[in-house]
Amino acid sequence: MTSLNDSHSQDAKTTGSPINGEPVFVVVGKLRRPHGVRGEMKMTVMTDFPQSLRVGQEVFVGDNHRPLSIRSTRWHGDDMLIAFEEYFDRDEVGLHRNQMLFLPVEDLPPLPEGEFHFHELMGLKVVSDTGEELGSLTEILETGANDVLLIHNVDGEEILLPVIEEVILGVDLEKGEIRVHILPGLR
Repeated sequence: MTSLNDSHSQDAKTTGSPINGEPVFVVVGKLRRPHGVRGEMKMTVMTDFPQSLRVGQEVFVGDNHRPLSIRSTRWHGDDMLIAFEEYFDRDEVGLHRNQMLFLPVEDLPPLPEGEFHFHELMGLKVVSDTGEELGSLTEILETGANDVLLIHNVDGEEILLPVIEEVILGVDLEKGEIRVHILPGLR
């Protein structure tokens, strides 16, 4: 398993995931500012699945996860212009400036076998092929060449592991663990 794919790198504090038993959300964008006079907002897209943001889709805005319905979307350079059924005025929609836009986890498209959304991996126990428990996954860093797992152990130390075939041996969501091989020089 060398591909972890997902809606961008996020640590457990910023994924929007609430306490057990509540709906789970993932960040898909950051609303930046109103665009024009008809209630559109410029949004930085923070997902590998922008096709999930479609007309009629219910999304959630801000820390309180206020539900809104998408009226329209269109690309504007690298950003998306998004409008909501609830707003037709730039001043009204401007109240959501610099807030995160969330989707419920169940609205994300399924991934191929052996690939995982980042939020599925956060908090998993990381265990070496020798049986040593290394700690818990707290963040996935996107570096360009390959992703890097940031693991915190019980002593508060950080371990960085590259997401490459030689290091990541497998993920078992049922057991709640990621099995790894520690190459010489990684610790």
